[in-house]
Amino acid sequence: MADFSQRIVRIDDASDERVADFCDIRERDLVGRQGRFVAEGTVVLRMLARSSRFDAEKILVLENRVHGIADLLAQFDDAVPILTCNRSVMDAIAGFPMHRGVLAMGRAQAPLELPQALVPLQKRALVLVGSAISNHDNLGSLFRNAAAFGADLVCLDEQSCDPLYRKSIRVSVGTALTLPYTRHGNISDIVDQLGKAGFDLLALSPRGEAPIHIHSPAPRTALLVGTEGEGLPAALLGRLNTARISQVCGVDSLNVAMAAGIALHAIATAQGRI
Repeated sequence: MADFSQRIVRIDDASDERVADFCDIRERDLVGRQGRFVAEGTVVLRMLARSSRFDAEKILVLENRVHGIADLLAQFDDAVPILTCNRSVMDAIAGFPMHRGVLAMGRAQAPLELPQALVPLQKRALVLVGSAISNHDNLGSLFRNAAAFGADLVCLDEQSCDPLYRKSIRVSVGTALTLPYTRHGNISDIVDQLGKAGFDLLALSPRGEAPIHIHSPAPRTALLVGTEGEGLPAALLGRLNTARISQVCGVDSLNVAMAAGIALHAIATAQGRI
């Protein structure tokens, strides 16, 4: 602990310039962070420590939590400052009660281009494709489900929101930092590229042709899901094989993240991933 303690810097004033990046988190989420993102909580911090694509710039921890997560903090490079403060200063910095007591500022990288992301995929692959996913909670849940069922890649079109938004990362339990993803182009172009790469394209829709549990997925399968309410564009559904999740009548269709989780489980099971 002697070496570890040398990395700790105590902050006694919320206006200290060393914590300026963490100030007013909610408001700054709305305007963007110019190439940075916030990781919140120990679960997400552990995923950031494991990430091969993202690095931490600095970490802010409640002073009474440092000892309990010393093993985790020690996983970060010695050049990463570890700032500590008491509860009142932490809340003043964040602009609201920060119950988790752990924040990290990470450096974002540009999302992978789709051709680049497809290169390492094997003959057996599972890709989740999202079109116009505009809700950060849903997007985080989609990443969590994709990771849980062994998906190799998440592809988002340019209309989808940023998976590195603080809430998306938190809801994803940090999997947005470890699961490869792309976020470029329109959904039709993505479909064309995946088709040329040998993927069987399956669109999930309440009006799908057959129940997902009877679908026999190809070794390389891409599952497409659309935004809440409107779902995938009708023109796109007309081009693809479609599947649905059976449910009782008189109830609205499932949340996109829930539906994707059920479908991913069915495909992953059929592919022998789980």
